[in-house]
Order: sequence, then structure tokens, then C-alpha cells
Amino acid sequence: MRIRQIVVLSLALGLLTACGGGSWVHPNKPQEAFAIDYNQCSLDIIKDPKLQQGNSYMVLQATERCVMKKGWTLRDDDN
Repeated sequence: MRIRQIVVLSLALGLLTACGGGSWVHPNKPQEAFAIDYNQCSLDIIKDPKLQQGNSYMVLQATERCVMKKGWTLRDDDN
């Protein structure tokens, strides 16, 4: 079940980055560190009993909030 959720989250992230014109940036970390932070947040969020209901949108939102707490911001590529 958890593997399925990780796959769904990974696909959702891929779709969001493909559809959106933005990228995650951090003032002190290289771009490659985003995947590490995102995956750690995903694993932490999946362990939360409140989010084990299967609502992938809520899981995605919680994961993005976690990443933002780590200092990442979503920057629009149009600028």
C-alpha cells in the first residue's frame, strides 16, 4: 500500500512539474537536493494516520507544505 502511495505521489509531482511553469528553489541548497527533501517529506507524510485515507491531493498538499518548511519555494519560470 505504501509503495502505491509513493508511486502516486511521484507521478503527481511529475505531472505538476510538467504542467506548471515553475521550479522549486532553495536559497542555500542545490536543485538536486530537492528530490531528497521531497522524498523525505513524502515518507513522513505517508506515516501520518490522518492522511492514510487515500486522498492523494491532501497528501500532495501536506508534502508541499513540508518542503516549504525546509526552505523551498516554488518559483514561476515565466519571470
